[in-house]
Amino acid sequence: MIRIAAAGDVHASEPARERIVEAFARVQDEADIILLAGDQTTTGEHAGKGEQVAEILREGNVNVLEGETIVCDLNDIEVGVVGTKGFVGGFPGSALADFGEPALRQLYAETSAEVDALARGLVEISFCALRIVLLHYSPTADTLLGEPEGIWTYLGCDRLAAPIAEYRPDVVLHGHAHAGSFEGAIGPVPVYNVAVHVTGRDFYVFELGPHEVEVETPV
Repeated sequence: MIRIAAAGDVHASEPARERIVEAFARVQDEADIILLAGDQTTTGEHAGKGEQVAEILREGNVNVLEGETIVCDLNDIEVGVVGTKGFVGGFPGSALADFGEPALRQLYAETSAEVDALARGLVEISFCALRIVLLHYSPTADTLLGEPEGIWTYLGCDRLAAPIAEYRPDVVLHGHAHAGSFEGAIGPVPVYNVAVHVTGRDFYVFELGPHEVEVETPV
């Protein structure tokens, strides 16, 4: 089994520095790999500086996946991760269409690019014994339950579900929905919202074997 520590929406800030440092130090003994599902910093001095934050992470030997993949050999198991942010767009009953003002059509196109990147990544890691999708935005309304339905359009998009349903990775992890639900699914594929506001933990540790995921549902 592979132990995966996952967290989304850490929103690091100076007042939280000591707690976050301690959490990372502790989790090194609890997991084989750490996956972060976006929103690593809070507002303030980092607002609008995503590229600078990403570069700092890379300088610290963190793999930043922006429509990219990584393959790791962990405990003699090849683990493939495809990471991309996903984007907005909504779900049946309230979804943005490729129609109307140019700005709206540009937004639709950005989500399309994210869907395409996810599909390409899943093809790239298709040979791996364990395949993980890491997103920020949700690909299913299941994990948005608890959030006001009026904002679901801005929390994810069901168009992201199409490549997941087609290529069937072992697990999908995302964040962003602070008041959402922990567990959902796209067909047989389990989806987990690992935003720390949902799990109530600094990291949620999953145990994964080929085509098998073990979790302890937060209470």
